[in-house]
Amino acid sequence: MGHLNVQVAYADPVDDAEPEWLTPEERRAWIALVALVEVLPSTLDVQLKRDGGLNHFEYQVMAGLSEAPGRAIRMSDLALFASGSLSRLSHAVGRLERRGWVTRRSCPSDPRYVEAVLTDAGLDTMRLIAPGHVGEARRLVFDALSARQVTQLEQIARAVVAAAAPTTADLLDKGLADTPDGGRAAAASAARPARAADSSG
Repeated sequence: MGHLNVQVAYADPVDDAEPEWLTPEERRAWIALVALVEVLPSTLDVQLKRDGGLNHFEYQVMAGLSEAPGRAIRMSDLALFASGSLSRLSHAVGRLERRGWVTRRSCPSDPRYVEAVLTDAGLDTMRLIAPGHVGEARRLVFDALSARQVTQLEQIARAVVAAAAPTTADLLDKGLADTPDGGRAAAASAARPARAADSSG
């Protein structure tokens, strides 16, 4: 009774205005993708909540800030980077502010905008959490793939993001989420001289 009739869900025409139904190969790929999107974030959340009391969205916010010049990003750009709405980002930043890891202030270059800033305490937290998170990403994804598949994964992910969220794809192309150090920036950036976070705003 609980078996999903995939043929009906994705392949059978139901009326005269027939859509372009998925081929068997496309259907298998789609179902695998949906499973990945459902399973991977929740699995990553387990490690992040255990090691730092964060969810994956909050970690993405802090990771983006840790790699940005001055550890600061406009809230609107940060929402795109973390793939969330401004409302969701505002709530997440509020939680991080209460823990002393992030603060908000008027953008120095344009006071009409508000930017989030990663504090020194937030950077220290990233240094503690990032190694475990990277290890989990390696265990769940990269250890399961060949070098060729990793390249294909990036190409496929970028193509899908470009179709679903072109502005986020632009951020990827600009390099905001593309660092050359294999994901170590969030952990290693604390080794650079830390600028005291501005808690105003």
